[in-house]
Amino acid sequence: MHQHIEKLYLSAKKEKKLIIGLMSGTSLDGLDIALCEVSGQGMNTHVDVIKFTTVDYDDNYKSRVKRVFAKRECDLEEVTLLNPWIGQLHGEMVAHTLASWGIDKEHIDVIASHGQTIYHCPKTQHKRPEYGNATLQIGDSDHLAVTAGITTIGDFRQKHIAAGGEGAPLAVYGDYLYFTSHQENRILLNMGGIANLTYLPKSADARAVFSSDIGPGNTIMDAYVQRHFAPLQYDKDALIASKGTANDALLAALCSDAFFSLDFPKTTGPEVFNLDYLASAQARSNTSDLSHYDVMATLVTFSALMIAKAINQCSEKLTDIAVYASGGGVHNPLLMNMILANCPQLSAIKNTDSLGINPDAKEAVLFAILANECLSGGQQRFGNTEQGIPDITMGKISFCD
Repeated sequence: MHQHIEKLYLSAKKEKKLIIGLMSGTSLDGLDIALCEVSGQGMNTHVDVIKFTTVDYDDNYKSRVKRVFAKRECDLEEVTLLNPWIGQLHGEMVAHTLASWGIDKEHIDVIASHGQTIYHCPKTQHKRPEYGNATLQIGDSDHLAVTAGITTIGDFRQKHIAAGGEGAPLAVYGDYLYFTSHQENRILLNMGGIANLTYLPKSADARAVFSSDIGPGNTIMDAYVQRHFAPLQYDKDALIASKGTANDALLAALCSDAFFSLDFPKTTGPEVFNLDYLASAQARSNTSDLSHYDVMATLVTFSALMIAKAINQCSEKLTDIAVYASGGGVHNPLLMNMILANCPQLSAIKNTDSLGINPDAKEAVLFAILANECLSGGQQRFGNTEQGIPDITMGKISFCD
């Protein structure tokens, strides 16, 4: 047996593993690094987040990625060069973070790396009959593994597509295994650049579970702030949006996209919901002369209404439902208040802190759970092909030397 396989075999047999979950989202704000102690597998999974941090990306990283991010046409040479460059950079970030925590890399079983999404392209978006669903994450896991000196499991989304899914959202797997409760029906709401949710019935019946993208979370708002309120990167505490008034005509144009009429599950990304989408809506509604503050107020209302609509669809006919939120959107008080105001069946929206997981760390933790399933899962089968959730193990293994 090769020493790499033997080491991986021994890690898989451990009662408790140390797994580093990495997440780099569409907001391009930084690399989330969660050091997790994971035990069990399947519905018996338990996670303790030992350490968590976000390593901010500098302007150099952001500008390079933005040149190829969510663009149908870009420089292929730059994409090719960025793939290993991001993998090496993420590896360096992990190594430096472990050193700052005083933790030896030899204690880590594996890294779970999401990579950097640069293009998400389901069939409902590209509408080209000769092709299936597709998505592309760069940040090569071989380069990450060698740089950090730790075996890495990455590129999770491709197996999902190969098995008939759309490559997103993958949160449903970790949500189901870790957050299912027999005491209450739950919705796990994540508001990053794109908002998505997972519905978890208290019956724990996998056939009733589903996960879906909802539409824009912070992506258009962040892009608008970066263009018109530089050097700000986002609307901290909704201070900008709170100074404006939502415009009904623009709001109606924003909400009119066919995506919002599609049944669950569905996926989307900044390839659709971006500043061009906003400009088109403004042109159609004759609102191009709105103040920046009114535009921001309208954008936060747009995100809130579409999120609330999805929650209401999921909770229809249910007398007991609890919503737990995560992602950057939980820090936007105006967004959170608007969602709650448009969900009359809810008395509150909690965040995942109340379930033991930092809401900023949740996505990184979920990829650590997926890596654990890749190593030690398989006994608990989970799938719902009717809802686009194939019963599969995801992740490609990259050895560190």
